[in-house]
Amino acid sequence: MKPLPADTYVQGVRAGDRALLARAITLVESEHPRHAALAQEVLARLLPHTGGSRRVGISGVPGVGKSTFIDALGMHLVDTGRRVAVLAIDPSSTLTGGSILGDKTRMARLAREPSAYIRPSPSGGTLGGVARKTRETLLLCEAAGFDVVLVETVGVGQSETVVADLVDFYLVLMLAGAGDELQGIKRGILEVSDMLAINKADGDNAPRALRAQAQYRAALHLMRPGAEPEVRTCSALEGVGIDTLWASLERQLGERQASGALEQRRRAQQVEWWWNLVEDGVRAAMRAHPEVAALLPTLETDVREGRATPTAAALRVLRAFLPGPGA
Repeated sequence: MKPLPADTYVQGVRAGDRALLARAITLVESEHPRHAALAQEVLARLLPHTGGSRRVGISGVPGVGKSTFIDALGMHLVDTGRRVAVLAIDPSSTLTGGSILGDKTRMARLAREPSAYIRPSPSGGTLGGVARKTRETLLLCEAAGFDVVLVETVGVGQSETVVADLVDFYLVLMLAGAGDELQGIKRGILEVSDMLAINKADGDNAPRALRAQAQYRAALHLMRPGAEPEVRTCSALEGVGIDTLWASLERQLGERQASGALEQRRRAQQVEWWWNLVEDGVRAAMRAHPEVAALLPTLETDVREGRATPTAAALRVLRAFLPGPGA
């Protein structure tokens, strides 16, 4: 699709035009070099209109019901007058790089709401399940007037903690009654989570959810004494506990905003984002370097077959990329 003038994107996003918002997101997600400059111009002009949303990351173990939970939470927010954007990071196809899942079909009620916007994006294999352009997409949604942005990530694991670098609050959903309650949660998640919620706390599973809640609280008390995140129970299917969970989340964010901790966190995230972009750029430039490109197939084979150590192979790549005295 041919890009539009920057003015069209900026005015359309600011007016809340969903079609133009979608096209602006497609523009920033594009890998085409000619689109990059236009995308950055649009983002720069919209930047003064960003920063006003609640940015919440939501992760969870497989089968925990993330999409059902987000559907229920989103409906609660819409019913209380909020405008909600959901950035659903799907696993990517290894063949096409495209998105495998269809989050709009798994958030049926929210997808029909005029005050909600759901954007599925393939993860592209990015560490932590967060699409490389998720930050830019989040800013576009804020500029379009959405006051809550929910970032749903692929799943839970050590690398999943990178989502904490782009949200204000990190909520991890857990599942009770699935064996050893503590096996499904990793130390990295425990260290960065702001709240744990045990979903499916309904019917016969309700007592198990309460036992799991006690186990998680005990684990967090040992790991983060004095700074334990809250552990709650809820049922997204029945809509129980969603309102009080959000009220607690809002209270905590309000306290951080009043103390200046929220602004400090966002500033630190900006610096981290900058370094990530620098590192991505260096990596791309290295792979495009003619001498490096010529070396890579042979060195990769040598490392795989044990004919060269990774350290020695890395030094050869760096010397080819950064020639200097003694290289």
